[in-house]
Amino acid sequence: MTIKEIFNGAVALKASDVHLSHNLPIYYRMDGLLRPAKNWPKLEHKTILSLIESIITTKQKDQLFKKKYLEFSHQIENDVRFRISIFWQKGHLSLTARLIWPKIPTMKEISMPERAYKLAELQNGLILVTGPTGCGKSTTLAAMIDYINQQRACHIITLEDPIEFIFKSKKSIISQRELNKDMISFESALKHIVRQDPDVILVSEMRDLETISLAITLAETGHLVLATLHTPDAPQTIDRIVDIFPTGRQKQIRLQVALALRAIISQHLLPKIGGGRVAARELLINTPAVANLIRENKIAQLRSALQTGMKDGMSTLEQDLKKLYRNKIITIETALTRANYPEEITKE
Repeated sequence: MTIKEIFNGAVALKASDVHLSHNLPIYYRMDGLLRPAKNWPKLEHKTILSLIESIITTKQKDQLFKKKYLEFSHQIENDVRFRISIFWQKGHLSLTARLIWPKIPTMKEISMPERAYKLAELQNGLILVTGPTGCGKSTTLAAMIDYINQQRACHIITLEDPIEFIFKSKKSIISQRELNKDMISFESALKHIVRQDPDVILVSEMRDLETISLAITLAETGHLVLATLHTPDAPQTIDRIVDIFPTGRQKQIRLQVALALRAIISQHLLPKIGGGRVAARELLINTPAVANLIRENKIAQLRSALQTGMKDGMSTLEQDLKKLYRNKIITIETALTRANYPEEITKE
């Protein structure tokens, strides 16, 4: 048994994730569900360690044993990459690996809404892609970045942990920077990024107050900033951004967000009828009315703006779920389970 065989198995099965855990067989996540691999034995601690040692350096092994975790990317043949996280549980090593296909999907292939194309053509402002872990945020951002790469002659800088999709410069120059390899932290990279003449900046995750503050400021000062947050919908995204700041700064941050924000795309990955997965998305566009609600701290009213904002390209999660169900892409059970307001799915 080799790690290469395990990863090739994921590729053959078109799995999204691989799990190696003590005293369990290899598990692959397919169409959102974890399934044990056939004809593979249960894994012992020493076996998992041996598999891990085949793809890490001595320095990385030291970090794994000192800090009790390790995150990095690994590439196999045909340019297929894996985003790997190694951690400890009950004194034993575990590994999870997210499969990253070499081909960056187009915005059309992942069914991005029409308004998203106009968002990708913006010269400045903040675009947020949000949702739970594993909902395809990185794929959505990659598709948007590659669209910009094909349309504009500009400098795109990505700040990632780790680098996932590998971009090839087309009309644009793309500089990809990886945490702990090309930069010390997101905060330090953002502080000096204006000296690198960027037009578009991708922040793979806004994790803390300083990173969020710098991203907003850069969006205000003439750059297009794309970033992610682990929030389920647009109203909670605004709340998360504001609440991370001290009370005395929150009014100012609301003003800045109201000015800099262009859109929030919140998405969930759902099982399709017949296999595969599809994204259901909520799309908030920062119209003057939405900006006023943010400034006035009337976040609870954003849902009404979403419901009535179809002419501006907006939609609620429930509206998108209903469309997917009516187009026979997902089942009614899936739509009802994922909806925050199930009654909106069934009403005419």
